[in-house]
Amino acid sequence: MSLTESDHSEHPHPDSTFHPGAVLTVAMGHTVHDTYVGFVPVLLPHFVERFALTNTKAGWLAACTQLPSILQPFFGHLADRLVLRWVVMLAPAVTATGMSLVGWAPGFIGLAALLAVVGLSSAAFHAVGSATAGHLSGAHLGKGLSVWMVGGELGMVIGPLLAGGALAALTLKGLSWLMVLGWTASYLLYRRLRSEALHAVADTERPEWRDALRRMRPIMLLMAGLVVLRAMSVSAPAVFSPIFLKEEGSSGLVAAAAVTLFQESGMFGTLGAGWVSDRVGRRAVLLFGAIAGPAGLLLFTALEGWARFPFLFLAGAATLSMHPVCMALVQERFPESRGLANALYLSTVFVISSAGAVGVGILGDHIGLRPAFVVSALITVLSVPLMLMLPPDRRRG
Repeated sequence: MSLTESDHSEHPHPDSTFHPGAVLTVAMGHTVHDTYVGFVPVLLPHFVERFALTNTKAGWLAACTQLPSILQPFFGHLADRLVLRWVVMLAPAVTATGMSLVGWAPGFIGLAALLAVVGLSSAAFHAVGSATAGHLSGAHLGKGLSVWMVGGELGMVIGPLLAGGALAALTLKGLSWLMVLGWTASYLLYRRLRSEALHAVADTERPEWRDALRRMRPIMLLMAGLVVLRAMSVSAPAVFSPIFLKEEGSSGLVAAAAVTLFQESGMFGTLGAGWVSDRVGRRAVLLFGAIAGPAGLLLFTALEGWARFPFLFLAGAATLSMHPVCMALVQERFPESRGLANALYLSTVFVISSAGAVGVGILGDHIGLRPAFVVSALITVLSVPLMLMLPPDRRRG
């Protein structure tokens, strides 16, 4: 749905009001959407067994859901010019359909193609949906984007449990019944967003995209460095903890619970990080995450039995909480190009996360998953100097 000139005049500037109902609805859509993306770690061991895959190929399957995010800047650029509410409305249904049909894939290539469709839908949804949540949050970017991110983290918590339960009751092909939830979410988003006062940035206020990219370059290079250095410490527990734990003799239920715990911890950390960063500054929260996250992952790897799981919770809470803080930082710095700036950051996250998953898989094949987890944690600590190079925080009045 495009924006006419009359729309520009009616809503010339984004207001500073936080719209809780609309933000919560978009976050609900994020929950349902990412529930299906959360199927991937639980399904990977079944794909490895069914198609005799290596850890590297398993990593590539996970990457297929993230590599299409290279197109997120395109979607974000459009979101600065058009009101792309239909993307937000339809993406949960498209993602649900693609992920629910993976059991019907005839082989590795067909499976990768289905996951790539999921990845393309996810790229469009995250680029437009996060910018929409930021717009609806007004001056409370940290809070609004934390709610948005908690929606996604909740989906990543529900996803492994739903996939594990469905596999216990159904076959892989029986997962196709689960697409109903995604279509329901799309309908509810349509009912809420069709009349919401969303708008693009006026032409007179929006810089030409080349000028916008030039202005963003210093911040985005630092953001890219931060994403690169934490990618493996996210991918290791989020993608490979089920395989790692099953190699050590844990049951499938315990392996699935580990993914759920990691994502659930990220939900709590994310919710708190946005609020805290609105008050104490973005950089302070990022520095905490870069130290506490790797420490938690190292202790999870070093310990045995149930004693390791509190540290997996710490790793998730600290590492995943950095994400909404970075999103708030880039949207805050470039409000006139919110969609493009946000999408550039998100595309970097998703694409580098794909490489992180492949990197952990390669290390796991060559030196074992335990040493791969250790390397992943230590690399993240190297991001501290980059965080100190970030510009001073902009505080709200």
